[in-house]
Amino acid sequence: MASKIEQNSIVSVHYTGTFDDGKIFDSSEGKDPLTFLVGHGQMITGFEQEMLGAEVGEKRQFTLTPDRAYGERTEAAIQQVPREQFPEGMAIEVGMVLGAQSDQGPVQFSVASVDDDMVTVDFNHQMAGMTINFSVEVVDITEPAQKDVDGCGPGCGCN
Repeated sequence: MASKIEQNSIVSVHYTGTFDDGKIFDSSEGKDPLTFLVGHGQMITGFEQEMLGAEVGEKRQFTLTPDRAYGERTEAAIQQVPREQFPEGMAIEVGMVLGAQSDQGPVQFSVASVDDDMVTVDFNHQMAGMTINFSVEVVDITEPAQKDVDGCGPGCGCN
């Protein structure tokens, strides 16, 4: 077992994420800990940066501004899509989160508005522009196997 979180560590944590108003948006409470490979894009950058150097059993609390979390909202990410590009008969409602294929792979978007001919979609991350808070406890730190560092590790979907 590694003693501190560093680049390429496999880390297991229990966490609770809250908005500034204290409302919980995600938590591992009552579930298995979250396991990820540090430095490989499995977590938002600010989260990983705040956890570097932590030891097993250590608890950390931190706040991430949008630039260290999901970025700022951008108007360029809001687009009009002809209604006919959605499956015929599909009930489309404001607030729905849907997926699509893009040149960069799958992307999620939310429905901002709907009229007879056009659907306004928002490709901003749902938490873009938000400051978020985390309370995290380190459960385990392990050294990765070479296959983990080479791109096949916890969270990659190939295990």
